[in-house]
Amino acid sequence: MKSKQNGVAEKANTSQGGRYAATKELAALLLFTLLSSAYAGENEIRKSLQSKFPGIGKIEHVVKTPYAGLYEVVIEDQLYYIDAQGEYLFEGNIIETKSRRDISGERRRVLFAVDFDKLPLELAVKKVKGNGKRKLAIFTDPNCSFCKRLEKELSVITDVTLYFFMYPIFPGSDEIVRNVLCAKNPIKAWDDWMLSEITPAQATCDTQTEQVLALGKKLHVNGTPNLIFANGIQAPGLLPVEELEKNLNQPGKK
Repeated sequence: MKSKQNGVAEKANTSQGGRYAATKELAALLLFTLLSSAYAGENEIRKSLQSKFPGIGKIEHVVKTPYAGLYEVVIEDQLYYIDAQGEYLFEGNIIETKSRRDISGERRRVLFAVDFDKLPLELAVKKVKGNGKRKLAIFTDPNCSFCKRLEKELSVITDVTLYFFMYPIFPGSDEIVRNVLCAKNPIKAWDDWMLSEITPAQATCDTQTEQVLALGKKLHVNGTPNLIFANGIQAPGLLPVEELEKNLNQPGKK
């Protein structure tokens, strides 16, 4: 009797093991199918865009997002979204309503990260604070109120090298930028204006403002202030001291 029971148990275990193996195979097959489908979907979106918009430009990537069934598309350094059927292409910011996170803004900072070491830093006004080990580049305008508020935040930060790219986009800013750049001590003239509202003296010289404006356009700088940290992440807008310190302490690209 005991032998018979052992035989039944062995049969059951064998059957269970077979079912377990079959389940694993089915799961693996299902995963492969899902991955293949996602890849096929991305390829189909890419082909659809190329056929419907022959002159659309270089499609950098097409990636399915985890929200709303949308695909993220980068075309010529611009972020777009498209539905799964490829019928509606749009640009704009995706905002998560619960947390109010600007998901698109976060993605742009990652997608369009800059190689800091390749920035033409010779176009910037350089300021070294403390040991200067940390680095931060800033596109800034002398008539930008948020830029002036940023200067106050930066005034309490040390051990950093700041590179100010003078980016005159506000009315009347061209003249102030020229006077700062042509001053005997440009960084003092800049600090006096931004922190104490002391107007820089009239001065004339050859500047590289046009090159800075072209650089800003290339890097998609649409407003000021625009910060670029050593790890390449761009952060448009004003950041408080805590956020500045957090980003400054991130290691640069290897």
